[in-house]
Amino acid sequence: MRVLAWIELFWPYVGGIEVRTANFLEALRERGHEVAVITSTGSLSLPEIDSFRGISIRRLPLLDALSRPDLGLFAGTMRAVKDFKQQFQPDVVHIQFTDPSPLFHWMTHAIRPVPTVVTVPISLPDAPAGDGGLAARTLGSASWVVACSKAMLNHTRHQVPELEGRSSVIYNSLPAPSIEPAPLPDGPPVVLVIGRVVRDKGFDLAIDAMPRVIERFRDARLIIAGDGPERQALEDQAQRLGIASQVQFAGWVEPEQIARLINQCSLVLMPSRWEEAFGLVALQAMQMARPVVVSKVGGLPEVITDGLTGLAVPNENPPALAEAAIALLSDPIRSVEMGLAGRSRALSTFSFPRFVTEHENLYTYLLQSK
Repeated sequence: MRVLAWIELFWPYVGGIEVRTANFLEALRERGHEVAVITSTGSLSLPEIDSFRGISIRRLPLLDALSRPDLGLFAGTMRAVKDFKQQFQPDVVHIQFTDPSPLFHWMTHAIRPVPTVVTVPISLPDAPAGDGGLAARTLGSASWVVACSKAMLNHTRHQVPELEGRSSVIYNSLPAPSIEPAPLPDGPPVVLVIGRVVRDKGFDLAIDAMPRVIERFRDARLIIAGDGPERQALEDQAQRLGIASQVQFAGWVEPEQIARLINQCSLVLMPSRWEEAFGLVALQAMQMARPVVVSKVGGLPEVITDGLTGLAVPNENPPALAEAAIALLSDPIRSVEMGLAGRSRALSTFSFPRFVTEHENLYTYLLQSK
């Protein structure tokens, strides 16, 4: 089977969606499928024609062609998409719908009218019913729409009700880390948050919760792993609260080092404000047998099992975050049991082979239904 993946950014970009997609496409290739990617050039200087672990990559100025008043650039990009489709001859096109670039897919669909799968990896903004925008057209034209949680499936079906019979959940996954979980640290408690340092991730809420945690555990530390525009504001916040010496900004962490970082911590927080479609950080923590405290937003409550593999608290609530963290740090036996239960859930319900097989089965079903 020849699968053409369409994604806003791809390797060497390493955000959550990019890493998950790269792992998934590599697994498809290892199972004997031919895989290619159409992606945007992004901000880096990269070759237009490239490859990654046997995956063909075609980089095009997709977003520039849509945003600039340059008909020549638009026409050239359209022509390049047509040429690549004709060359690769995909059996299935699979879009990660995070940006407007799929417009080029739909405008060239007649070149190779094969089934199109659209994955919704982020929460799409609400749009008025019948607005006819790109989101409605993309979802409405898809052969099948995949959501990575029930919360996102319900939200997407609310936007486009006719998707009821051609949409489903395939829970996200990542390959299990090659290293084994370490025992919980014996020393001072270490609380970890990971992700892009933007307001939506709620890292300021974690900092607000820490004085209460430190009041109970004098030597407790918070590690913030990631980078982004809110970092300076968070550093200033920790200084104002008098806990700057106990808040460590680890900066960007390479994806392959995240498991090692989690191994150093006592628990992981995901205090997100926005409607997380799934919550890969929670899954990564569970893979490493760490209890997780999450906000009750989006798909996060579906990733953990509240009271069994972690705790779910109201969003925008630092006292509730602190109380949950203190409860786990005060009961190491419970934390160990939650971590082990989370690891079991991660390796079964969210197993990576299951994730790949469910997509393979969907592709096969759509091809047989043509």
